[in-house]
Amino acid sequence: MKTSGKREEDRSLLSGLLRSDHPAASFARDLLWVVGVVGTIALVLFLVSGTWPAVVAVESESMVPNMQVGDLVFVVEEHRFGELLTNEEGMRTGSGRFTAYPDIDGDPVYGDVIIYRPNGADSVHPIIHRAMAWTDADGQGGYITKGDNNPVVDQNSFLPGVGVIQPVREEWIVGKALFAIPLVGYLPLNIVPLAVVVLVIMILHEAWMRMRQKAQDQPAGKTKKQPKS
Repeated sequence: MKTSGKREEDRSLLSGLLRSDHPAASFARDLLWVVGVVGTIALVLFLVSGTWPAVVAVESESMVPNMQVGDLVFVVEEHRFGELLTNEEGMRTGSGRFTAYPDIDGDPVYGDVIIYRPNGADSVHPIIHRAMAWTDADGQGGYITKGDNNPVVDQNSFLPGVGVIQPVREEWIVGKALFAIPLVGYLPLNIVPLAVVVLVIMILHEAWMRMRQKAQDQPAGKTKKQPKS
């Protein structure tokens, strides 16, 4: 009986929230709608891509000109839509993605671009570079990776907070890049100020709607009688 009463109370609160004209209730409804839409989009992206995050923004020029800063890159699980190809493997068949331009040395590029966590670390942003080859050095298999615009492979590089980057193990891979949309990635790169702007717009819109409704609800003033001549 207590459980039933609690459910009725919850339904009453929800009904009150949905029907209330209070500014806080209206704002809460708008916020819930935004969260619902974003959540639905995120779920669809995850189901299609098989990994998370399903989209990443390019933050550096290490993959120029095949990828530009501000590109929004769609990511899929590394074996989805075809097996992951290294530059070495793709060279044999001429296969690959993001291969329109040669690398910094003028050599054509092949294979897939992967998104990975350097040395498996979650404390730094994932790196998006081309998988060059597979190595079994030191008995620990992994991918050698390189940015198309970088002079050396990642595994010859030192990353603060991580150390020397090791060959990329399969469990460190977030996914592979499927395609990119130019400039749209600037939105995720500036997500905090963007969120603030959206919230301010929502608040201003709600305030304007209430002022408009209040003006419409006010009774029209009585017409003054003209004095008789």
